[in-house]
Amino acid sequence: MKNINKWLFAAAGAILLTSCADFLETNDYAVSRPGNAELYDYLNEYQPLKEYLDRSAHPGFKVSAALTASEFNNKGMLYALTTANFDEIVAGNAMKMASCVDDKGNMNFSTVTAFVNAAADAGLTVYGHTLAWHSQQPAKWLNGLMKDKELDIDPEAKIETYFSGYSYENMPDGPFPHYPMGCEPPIVNGALHFEPTGAWSQFFIFPGGSNTLVEGDYLVRLYMTADKDASGVQLTVQNGWGGDAQNLTVAVPVVAGEKVYELNFPGIVGGNYDCILKPQTADAVLDVKKIEFYKLESPAIEVEQEVRVKTYEDGPFPFYPMGCEPPVINGAIHFEPTGDWSQFFCFPGGENPLEEGDYVFYLDLQADKAASGVQFTIQNGWGGDAQNLTVAVPVAEGRKSYKLNFPGVWGGNYDCILKPQTADAVLDLYSVTVCKVVKMNSIPLTPEEKKDTLTYAMNLWINNMIQATGGQVKAWDLVNEAISGEGNVDGYYDLQHFNEKSSPNDFFWQDYLGNVDYVVTAEKAARSAYAAIEGTNPADLKLFINDYNLESTWDNNHKLESLIYWIGKWEEAGAKIDGIGTQMHISYYIDAESQARQQAAITRMLQLMAATGKLVRISELDMGISDKQFGTALKTEEVTFDQLKAMGEYYKWIIQEYFRIVPPAQQYGICQWCLTDAPASSGWRGGEPVGLWFEDYTRKPAYAGWAEGLQSK
Repeated sequence: MKNINKWLFAAAGAILLTSCADFLETNDYAVSRPGNAELYDYLNEYQPLKEYLDRSAHPGFKVSAALTASEFNNKGMLYALTTANFDEIVAGNAMKMASCVDDKGNMNFSTVTAFVNAAADAGLTVYGHTLAWHSQQPAKWLNGLMKDKELDIDPEAKIETYFSGYSYENMPDGPFPHYPMGCEPPIVNGALHFEPTGAWSQFFIFPGGSNTLVEGDYLVRLYMTADKDASGVQLTVQNGWGGDAQNLTVAVPVVAGEKVYELNFPGIVGGNYDCILKPQTADAVLDVKKIEFYKLESPAIEVEQEVRVKTYEDGPFPFYPMGCEPPVINGAIHFEPTGDWSQFFCFPGGENPLEEGDYVFYLDLQADKAASGVQFTIQNGWGGDAQNLTVAVPVAEGRKSYKLNFPGVWGGNYDCILKPQTADAVLDLYSVTVCKVVKMNSIPLTPEEKKDTLTYAMNLWINNMIQATGGQVKAWDLVNEAISGEGNVDGYYDLQHFNEKSSPNDFFWQDYLGNVDYVVTAEKAARSAYAAIEGTNPADLKLFINDYNLESTWDNNHKLESLIYWIGKWEEAGAKIDGIGTQMHISYYIDAESQARQQAAITRMLQLMAATGKLVRISELDMGISDKQFGTALKTEEVTFDQLKAMGEYYKWIIQEYFRIVPPAQQYGICQWCLTDAPASSGWRGGEPVGLWFEDYTRKPAYAGWAEGLQSK
């Protein structure tokens, strides 16, 4: 086995002699191998991989490998392997957005620049991975760019909202009406009439049982008459009498005559607040007419926030019948009048829980004629204490959206009932949309504003990344993993979008820029940034769309067909796409039927890609081994020598098939994603035999498969 290691270093040339000399002297690589170690001796005879490529037959083809930027920049063993065997390298993560942009939008490309320069010094090119992706994004920064914008208002301005009050103006003359505290001024002429006695005095003017306040800031208006100016008068509000009660006291600057005193009580914590007027030893006669509490809030606007939408599927009436059971036809509840009084559920309460607040309901309703008497009811139960709110629906001919206001909803599960009553119009109800009315001190950005903001962010990111590479990176994954593998758009899969399974760091540009425009925006940004670099020929730049599962057997390569469909849409909108990249994280199947089915799907994938006329790149090739498709993956220590050779033959077949099907002018290259087998601790195919080298950097039969595949004419 030491012969293998000696050859490895010799083939790497002088650069190994300088960077790895200490490594050579202090390590012994002999490890146990499956079966007889001598079986691997034939691998000593192979030359570096890139030497097997007939460049006259495949002039544009690049023998590529992926590794981390730090592994390459440190010039260790993986640096030696890549410089000896490959034309081009790809950074696994360093050129992804989250690796370069932090949560505040600060961009740092030092690792990228060092990686690109180190590759150039070693005579290698770099493939850029990746410009527009939904994963590994600085989602906190990007989402922060779309935060609600503050209202353009005076920050000191406050809106007063009447909250509570107590008045004596319409009370008949009589004794003091509250709990006495040694002072009991009577009600005289619609006011509490206080005459000083020379003693220290206080008395209730608003009992807490009638004055429940919520947390916030308050303005209190005290309506009072005095026969003279007086000092020392106070007003206290307090939500209890224990040591932990809130007790707030302010001075009342009493002047002679009838006056409204405005007194501020910020920081009310909430509860039942007694109000106590404390003349103390003031000698003025006071007549208290009333007291009012106004809640102070910053100016706000009302925003309708969509809570849920109810739509319908064709079939019989889907809810509990109330003597009227209109069927669902063409996605609408179809009501035809019979002359009888009619009503029917259109949104059951079990699907429509509402919080306390104000709401707006939108009905998407079509009528064959105008009709009067139609009503819409929401109710949170059927007993005498249930809340039942009904509004009229002013039905007009045609299909319209009707906005119905429901302020003061108590909360609960609200049944929604459409009541045509005796109206003679044919009605088709397509949907019910529920929106909560929320008061805000800021306003959400419009979809257009979000799009503008994110277009700026995408341009900034792509421009800075391409500038950081100095024009040395001439091929990029423009868009990565766009296709969802499900959904239906013109018979093809939809793009990926944010959903409940998405990671917190995912950010789907297409959700805001649109399925088409986000790619057009990224493409134009990339070409503009590349063209701006001095001495760079814009025609040199090649932009790829990269995705996985394009060799899928379960849907007969439908994901690839969908990708080709979307590329057509993007190009119709003005984007120029140069190539398609296929991630092939595959397995060799011991089961012959599974293996044959997979190879047929790979052949069809290459045929479909070649038929586009675009560059074809196998972008992330690695191979494990499994008993059968969707079966159990084998770990490295479980694999026999014969199975390793079969994996090598599979690599050879893939490369030969690529050369057979893809015309030379479209052959961009193949990238080996895993150079060595994955350690058991790896987050990517941990413990699997996915490399061309064992973990100790000795060659595997997979290496021979690659070499012999490249040698094919």
